[in-house]
Amino acid sequence: MKIFLTGAAGFVGYHVAERLLSQGHEVVGFDSLNDYYSVQLKKDRLGQLAPKPGFTFRQGDLSIRDDVDAIMAEHPDITHIVHLAAQAGVRYSLADPCAYITANMMGHVVLLEAARHLTGLRHIVYASSSSVYGLNETMPFRETDAVDRPGSFYAVTKRAGELTAHAYAHLYGLRQTGLRFFTAYGPWGRPDMAYYKFARAITAGKPLTLYAGEGLARDFTYIDDIVSGVVAALAHEPEKGVSRVFNLGSDSPTPVSRLVALLESELGCKAVIEAKRRPLSDVEATWSSHEEITALTGWRPVVSLEEGVRRFVEWFRAYEPQEADAGSVTDFDCAAG
Repeated sequence: MKIFLTGAAGFVGYHVAERLLSQGHEVVGFDSLNDYYSVQLKKDRLGQLAPKPGFTFRQGDLSIRDDVDAIMAEHPDITHIVHLAAQAGVRYSLADPCAYITANMMGHVVLLEAARHLTGLRHIVYASSSSVYGLNETMPFRETDAVDRPGSFYAVTKRAGELTAHAYAHLYGLRQTGLRFFTAYGPWGRPDMAYYKFARAITAGKPLTLYAGEGLARDFTYIDDIVSGVVAALAHEPEKGVSRVFNLGSDSPTPVSRLVALLESELGCKAVIEAKRRPLSDVEATWSSHEEITALTGWRPVVSLEEGVRRFVEWFRAYEPQEADAGSVTDFDCAAG
């Protein structure tokens, strides 16, 4: 396979690229390297990929047609697309909704417009999100649930991506699979995610915010399991003109307080917790049913939260001091004792 991978410098994109390259596939990476979070972290991920045989990279903006058309012209023999590029972050979508229109909606349309002219294209797999379930209260979340009550503008753009994929499948015969990711975590992760913020706060002895409520829980899914799901979906092509969506989660909602306790244990530090009211943009709980993708591909999550947190902390201890600036955590003996 020759795969065009958007968001190659991102958390999931980096790990997907590693897996595909290890399997002998050719990967054409594409990323804007925006500064929503540390650009250095993104460059460091790319630095891990650059020496690997079969990897090429082009920086560009997915919402700009000339950028996308140029790389498609260089690689007209692309057979598969894994579309992971997006403006991430639920709460940031309240601050700058226009950034989500540009990256998540315009970017998706530009990509599909270019993709429909690739004569050898066989399958597109793209990232959706558990956020599309919005204000749904019946759990676990299933792909057959209605998703017309979004709880954030980020969720609106991810659902729009699913609808866009359906339209392009119907109009142009593109085979597409959307994956609704449930709280991916692990090494090389995003610093804006709760588990990463918690680790930084705990090691610095600074307060971390934990939203009040006994029901606060997430379906934490380790990055290796996410990657296995992406690769499994990519290998199982739907019929021409079919667009489908699958959940990709651990089917194991865990209280966020349990995540904090595991981080405390692995870091050897006690958290300083400040309880605050949960913002409206954050849902109380997520819980995935993964029966549909398991039935199709045999995929199942295999990494427990305990093991996943251990692996994350091992990486965090090794990497974070390199990334730290004058105001960041550098003392891993715990400032709070």
